[in-house]
Formats: sequence, C-alpha cells, structure tokens
Amino acid sequence: MSYRLPAPLPSLILDDVRGAQKMLDGVARVTAMEGSRHLSALVGSPVHLKCENLQRTGSFKLRGAYVRIAGLRPEEKAAGVVAASAGNHAQGVALASALLGVRSTVFMPVGAPLPKVAATREYGADVRLVGQVVDETLAAAQEYAERTGAVFIHPFDHRDVIAGQGTVGLEILEQCPEVRTIVVGVGGGGLVAGIAVAVKAVRPDVRVVGVQAKGAAAYPPSLVAGHPVAVDEPVTMADGIKVGRPGDVPFAIVRELVDDVRTVSEDALSSALLLCLERAKLVVEPAGCAPVAALLSEPEAFRGPVVAVLSGGNVDPLLLQRILRHGMVAAGRYLSLRLRVADRPGALAGLLGVLSVVDANVLDVSHVRTDPGLGLTEVEVELHLETKGPEHCAEVAASLHAAGYRVMS
Repeated sequence: MSYRLPAPLPSLILDDVRGAQKMLDGVARVTAMEGSRHLSALVGSPVHLKCENLQRTGSFKLRGAYVRIAGLRPEEKAAGVVAASAGNHAQGVALASALLGVRSTVFMPVGAPLPKVAATREYGADVRLVGQVVDETLAAAQEYAERTGAVFIHPFDHRDVIAGQGTVGLEILEQCPEVRTIVVGVGGGGLVAGIAVAVKAVRPDVRVVGVQAKGAAAYPPSLVAGHPVAVDEPVTMADGIKVGRPGDVPFAIVRELVDDVRTVSEDALSSALLLCLERAKLVVEPAGCAPVAALLSEPEAFRGPVVAVLSGGNVDPLLLQRILRHGMVAAGRYLSLRLRVADRPGALAGLLGVLSVVDANVLDVSHVRTDPGLGLTEVEVELHLETKGPEHCAEVAASLHAAGYRVMS
C-alpha cells in the first residue's frame, strides 16, 4: 500500500541533511554496509545491512542529537540541555553534549537497563531516574526544562534531528548506488523521515519502507486518518520503536515520501535478532532488527537490491537472553511438551532413550505427581528439549507417538 501524496519535495530539509553530513564529519562514523547471503537467497536479490548498531553509542541517535545541539544559540548552550529516554537517545544526547562542551541532564525510567544508565553517565550526563514509564520520565524532563531554562532535546520531532538522521540515507546511496528498496524501523519516525528526504531527492525511484512492531504500530492508523493518532499502551520487546504517537514533523514527511509502512510480530523480531547474531555475527537490538523481521516475514514483497538499516545494538544482556530463547522457540529450536508415563523405576530412562535415538537434547525434566487428573500409577513428565528445527520437532513427536507415549502438549 502506498501512502504518498502529491506534494513538493521539502528541498530545504534536503539542504539541512547535506549540511548535517558536513557537520558530522569526524563525529559520527560512516558505518559499514554488510551483505547477507541468507537474506539475499530468501529475497531473490542482493540484501545489504547498514550497520548503525556499530555507530558510536550503539545507534544512529548520535547523528540527530549532535546536529540539534550544535545548532543551538550560545545562550541556549550555556543553559544546558535535557532529554528523556530509556536508552539510545539518552546516550546520543550525552555524548553529543560532551563533544560540544554543553551540560546535559538526562531523565531515565527507574527500570531502565543498568548498562544503558551506566553508559549515559560515562558519556558525561547527569542521569536522573524518575518514573516507571517513559511518559512519566518525559513529563519530568519537560518540567525540568521549564524550571531551569535548559533546552529540551526531542528524540525525533525536530527538523535538525531529522536532518542528522537523514545522513544515514546519504551514506546508503554512496555505499550502495544500485539500491532499489530501503527498509527502516519506525518509532516516532525521525530516522525514516530523514532517510526518505535524502533518498527521494536524489533517487525518487528508490522505495523507502518503514517497519513497526504490531503491538506499537501508530503509523498505519495515523496515515489512514491523515494525522497522528496515538496508540494506547503500546506493547513490544522492541523498546527502541515503542512509541505511542508519531511526531508531527516526521509524520508530515512520512505521509509525503515514504512508500509503505509494514508491521511485524514479536516472533518475527526475535527470529530476526537470532539470525543477525548467528548468520551476520552482529548484536542488534529488537528495534534494530525490525527491517530484517519484515524481510523474513514477506521476502517476496521487496524488490532488490535491498538495504536493511540495523538502527541500534544496545540490548540489555538479560533481555537478550530472554529474546534469544524466544527466537529459538519461534525457529523450532526448542520444544516443550508434557506426557504421562508409568510411575515405576526405569520409566523415565525408557522415555529418555527414545529421545536419544532421535538426537533430541534434554535441557530440563520435571515430574508432577499431585495432579488429581493422574491415575494412581501415573506421573506427568514435562520436558524441555533442544531441537534442530520444525522438521526435527515433528520427528521427535512422531517417535514418541510410535513408542506408545501420549503427548499432552
């Protein structure tokens, strides 16, 4: 589906993107472009990964934050800046401020991952933990700005921020001039808007496709309505794009220039993270994996060569562990099942022997003897197995059935 409307290209913002590229020279890295044989085979044409997860601070956010803060008037810089974020924007603002000699205060939720809090402090920001959710943190940051005169640095709803993020698009055109489709994760819309402005001005034939998590997809209904629409209580593991309402400034650009906005499931996000880790040897956060998730979900929908923007790599190790487990389940690499066996010596050994024959690795075994639904001579066994994929899972189930076991789930 196309949401583009006939309107003049915002050439002023394109000039800002080019100016931002000069401003970021020596500050932001020109991140690598890596090919993916697996995704290329799936899509049927070359697929390249734009590795913004390898950017300084671990995401593209440094680009926009630096351009925004660098553009402040001297008296504004003297007053300092303030931001609210659970992670990537916080680190971008902290480092950009340090590089520019500007005092920064960053409000983060009380439950923000400790590695992100520590990194933000190490970049030089005064970190204040306020609120349980980002909305409460945002309100505290805005109140601080009003009270102290510090300049509030919005993560996506400002022209300078969008110009900075748009430098990713200019790099893509330089690194992959044959590109025909660019796929970008979307939260508030600053990154995809900036990329669209830069790319469409130079190569209007290139399709720009945004991707949102289904549980936090505010752009599709907003584009249908013609104005930003809020999503109540967005829910997704991809906290980097967990934004309940599009920004006014990026929304206008997305509506005009972005060709499509798609959504992906949580299973697709975790599978994409696992693929990046196993096949590309890249640590990418769930939000950064959204473009890969879209390619995995509907590979035939993308005309190549394709560039998928891996927007960030800041993922808490504990969350990464849970996501990897979820991804393994989604990929058929874990199998959990319950079955009943005779409550006698050797029964469990016989069951494990069947699993050994089909090369299923047992991770956990638990017994239940107190369920009132069990017979006097029965015990329920719950198994967690490591398998080799959906076909192997089917083979395991068939072997258990052939051996006379009744699988409950």
